Amino acid sequence: MGRSHHSITLAGVAALYVLLGGSSGSAATTVSVVRGSSFGSRIFPDDAFTVAAKAQLTGRRINFRQGVDYPKVGGVVQPSCTDADFSICDAFAELNTLDGFDLQPRVLVPFTGPIDLASVNTSNFFISADKGTFVSGLRQLVFDPATNTLSGISDVFLGEVTPYRIHVTRGILDNTGRPVRACSGACVVRFTTRTASGVLARIRQAMDLPLPNAANAYVLAGFPGASTSTAGRKIAFTQNGVDDVFLAASVEPSLANPLNGIARTDQVKVDTTAAGAFQSGAVPNLIPPGAAGYYAFGSFLSPRYQFASASGRQDNPYGVGDGFTDGEIPPVPTTRTPVPFGADRIGVIVVTPDPVSFPPPWPAAIYGPGFTRSDYDLFVTADYNAALGIVTLATNPAGHGFGPFSTTTVTADGVPTTFLSYGRGRDLDGDGIIGDGLNDGVGPTGHVQPDGSELPSRKPIDGLASGLIQTVVDNMALGRAVVAGLDIPGIGTNLVDASRVMYYGLSFGGIYGTMLMGTDPLFHQGLLNVPSGPIVDIARLSSFRGDLADKLAMSRPNLLNGGPGLDGFTEDLPLRVDPPTVITHPGAADLQELFANSNWYERKGSPETFAPRIRLRPDPAWASSPKNFVYQIAYGDGTVTDVAGGAIVRAGAFFDRVVFYRNDKTPTYASDPHGWLADPTLAGRTDGEQQLGLFLSTGQVVNTNPAWLEFPIANPGNLECLHYADPQTGQDQVRQPFPASGDCPPLSADG
Repeated sequence: MGRSHHSITLAGVAALYVLLGGSSGSAATTVSVVRGSSFGSRIFPDDAFTVAAKAQLTGRRINFRQGVDYPKVGGVVQPSCTDADFSICDAFAELNTLDGFDLQPRVLVPFTGPIDLASVNTSNFFISADKGTFVSGLRQLVFDPATNTLSGISDVFLGEVTPYRIHVTRGILDNTGRPVRACSGACVVRFTTRTASGVLARIRQAMDLPLPNAANAYVLAGFPGASTSTAGRKIAFTQNGVDDVFLAASVEPSLANPLNGIARTDQVKVDTTAAGAFQSGAVPNLIPPGAAGYYAFGSFLSPRYQFASASGRQDNPYGVGDGFTDGEIPPVPTTRTPVPFGADRIGVIVVTPDPVSFPPPWPAAIYGPGFTRSDYDLFVTADYNAALGIVTLATNPAGHGFGPFSTTTVTADGVPTTFLSYGRGRDLDGDGIIGDGLNDGVGPTGHVQPDGSELPSRKPIDGLASGLIQTVVDNMALGRAVVAGLDIPGIGTNLVDASRVMYYGLSFGGIYGTMLMGTDPLFHQGLLNVPSGPIVDIARLSSFRGDLADKLAMSRPNLLNGGPGLDGFTEDLPLRVDPPTVITHPGAADLQELFANSNWYERKGSPETFAPRIRLRPDPAWASSPKNFVYQIAYGDGTVTDVAGGAIVRAGAFFDRVVFYRNDKTPTYASDPHGWLADPTLAGRTDGEQQLGLFLSTGQVVNTNPAWLEFPIANPGNLECLHYADPQTGQDQVRQPFPASGDCPPLSADG
């Protein structure tokens, strides 16, 4: 079920090749590796596409040349970009800020003619260490007959700031079966990988500098008294002279009609006087009656590294004005630490244990909400925490929680209290609407024009990276707010055991949670539920594909290329378990290049970059005291995909820490299992919540339902398949019950 191109065999690839004109060349002409001097005419990546740069950790900086390497339009490099294709130049300008190449690079090899794709394997196309030791083969092999270019993606997630070599040998055959001419038997190209985790690692170090140090992040952000005290980091629970703290037993049940208990009123339009500017609804609360002590609603300051203009509309390309774009964290050379623009006050919700049954100080767990969700989800993901003596806190991700005038109303003992909820959404796209996070503050976004059309961001491949980095900073700040002293009016002071601050997150919260666990020594224990990465690979294979299509349509040029693929585009990119693919849809190669460049650029804010730092290559800050962590992944997840979840697990080499929820073995097998930790309509929710509570309270992973949960995952191959049709085939997601659902076969060693 999970493999997308089962009907394509290697023999079929060869036959297709002939049909595409692969045999048109003279049999007497030997096909050679092209050894030109521009992008597309030589093996890539290659340090030849860099220049010396002392301010970078690698000593190099990417240097694509306008008019030589880009922009390529219709297969021909143009001298410059126009209004019709400026996104190409903007993307290459972003890449030119990097200090090296991708950590899981898409390797390109141009040939003078067609090759036998079936002849390509790990003995003739691979990556080695600088001294020649084999490191990785290439998977997801693709041949583009329009340019006679072979591409493949590194099987292994490579180390940062490290030189490697690409090997292409005469073991590759042309389409007549003759060995290709590869330099003197083998072409060997050196490339150096980029710094990716450094932005967050340096920010974390700046947050922990001594208070008098002028480079302390809190001092630079303008926290009150930051150079002498940590008091300015603390959470405040009082608005307008009223303490927003409520005895849990006094809070009415959440009802939708009429609204009661905990209700939210979200600002969804910029104009607060417009009709429909606010929308109200009940906040679901699944914490069992009597389980919690208090519900507290507060706020704290967090250093802000994302640029925010007064208008929310600034979008300057690099080299124009200050080069800043709303929602972006401006890049700095990798030997330097980003400087915050200031501090934002953001909201936090706290659910405490009963202080009588569990005298403080308590262990604390910070919860990370999902994409387009909010901190209110704390009430549907913390069923057992308080009853186990754990205080739980949550804050909104960057750009989430709707507008700044959003409010919360809590009805306790029949008395309603209303206060600001500190929504973080901003109307960055100019449509007058403040959404749930998709286009309103997570990162750079497009812009609605007066005629209703949209122009793309001038930072087209930053994606969600800046917002994810900022959200990690916010959670690090929340952790340090707790350590500075959790003081809740009516309950007490210093309520948290600072040595026991944990984390758990769902979906997007698992994504930035992986980044957090790979950055911050404060969080020594964490549960990451249904995370995955990188973001582009999530989007193109999941239910977010339509959102990606919107970005492709907005791009200049428009990159939607039709074909059978869902949502108007077909990328001709196989999964890791699929046979090699020949491009048959015009425009697919451009899509593959865009996706690869996006992944390359976004690694600084992508979870697979940080997964190795948790255990495989731990930060010195916790190398001697290993972190305790577990990942929960769901069979057939259609929102983030098992394939993208597997990318994190492979990068971190922790299949032994994966709980695999076999949704196909449950009564709700037909549903997307993505929300199984929070959604009460999914069969596995109670098992997941129980496992979460036990892990946070004991540090042990308990299999709470062996019929539906595997720990560790029984067949790692199941993280190589979607378990539904690849959207490139044009088929919608359909799920089957076990055993019809099937298991993905183990991955072959070739690669």
